[in-house]
Amino acid sequence: MSARALILVIEDDEILGASLQQRLGLEGWHVRWARSCADALAAIARQTPDAVMCDIRLPDGDGESLMRDVFARAGAVPTIFMTAFGGIDQAVRLVRMGARDYVTKPFELDDVVDKLRAATGGDGAAAADPGAAVDPFASFGLSPATAGTRRTLERIADVDLPVLLTGETGTGKEVAARFLHAQSRRGTGPFVAVNCAALAPELVDSALFGHEKGAFTGAHERRLGLAETAGEGTLFLDEIGELDAGLQAKLLRLVQERELMRVGGVRPLPFTARLVCATHRDLEEEVARGAFREDLWYRINVVTVRIPALRERPAEIEPLLRRFVAEAGPRLRAARVAVAPDAIAAAQAYDWPGNVRELKNRLERAVALCEGDAIAAADLFPDAHSRPAGASAPVPTGVVPGEGLTLAEVREAAEKAHIEAVLRATGNGIQETAQRLGVSRTTLWEKMRRLGISVE
Repeated sequence: MSARALILVIEDDEILGASLQQRLGLEGWHVRWARSCADALAAIARQTPDAVMCDIRLPDGDGESLMRDVFARAGAVPTIFMTAFGGIDQAVRLVRMGARDYVTKPFELDDVVDKLRAATGGDGAAAADPGAAVDPFASFGLSPATAGTRRTLERIADVDLPVLLTGETGTGKEVAARFLHAQSRRGTGPFVAVNCAALAPELVDSALFGHEKGAFTGAHERRLGLAETAGEGTLFLDEIGELDAGLQAKLLRLVQERELMRVGGVRPLPFTARLVCATHRDLEEEVARGAFREDLWYRINVVTVRIPALRERPAEIEPLLRRFVAEAGPRLRAARVAVAPDAIAAAQAYDWPGNVRELKNRLERAVALCEGDAIAAADLFPDAHSRPAGASAPVPTGVVPGEGLTLAEVREAAEKAHIEAVLRATGNGIQETAQRLGVSRTTLWEKMRRLGISVE
């Protein structure tokens, strides 16, 4: 077992420093508290920390000069700066210089804990370098809407029952499934994800269950299916509502009898993985209209967990932006890029009809196309860059403020108006519209059908 990571806290405020030392210690880290630049450099000389939490303004120096000394002596230690709101510009400059992240005072200690976990790989792992991948689960649970969801997934992680994840397209159902897998005793086994909507209908049977040599034309050798490949791990079936009736019957056998049959096979094989399914459809409604088997619905609906839409999780938007920048930056740009405060504010004010998927798409486009070294609101929302700061979004056609409509009705009207506007902007180009909205073509067609939108 590796030694616990060492966190160096550099903070001259006695109350905040003591709070950080206590909380980080309770999380399992070793913590050293330095109250000045001189104390910090002495501590680093004794032992290189795995991560640094540092105030920008200190009694005997500042964060910029200290960071140069920290990196020179400690070799690219992940550094997270703490700053008051007025020091955000300096914090952004430090991120460009190589700091990992920053937080603005007053901040939530939970946010700091998540950032340090991402920097150190947990509470007992070696430090990660500033360009390392960010923990994909760090933001999951920061909002009240997903805190309960995270606790539920943790509670059922080792309960060997099928789990059904529901929610709008793009909310992160696969991220939730991977979190469930990682938390369970199956976490060391494979995680096999299957998008049922993306597989060609004629290939789904063979892809899921495998086939024997000679089972059909072109089957020159035996091939294991994805259900068998999952082994003792987790089989994740995304968009399960897209499966046809024949495959639903085979899946029922998989769930009910815990066995599978390869195409062309003569004897059943044991299915040993955990099954997690996901859908954006209302499967109960699909059962009522005969599009989904009722017996299969009951089998996969043993534990149902709803993944909230991004508009219900505003506290997660900023950490998601930083995570996606950390992931996309090295791939799309040679220079490090930061997220400016106005971009964060604009993102938190936006409704995100395409959910996390739309946020990621917009962010990656902004990383690739922005001319500076910090993403601004205009980079994130180029179609709305001329809107004055703080201006209200236009009221959707047909909605009269205060006339007694429900939030669901207002949201539906806004979604319809936005889709129609993007369709007009793209000349009714379905593919480009779907890309701009951050959804798949299938999801766009479904939304257009439900909202009564037609194109020439």
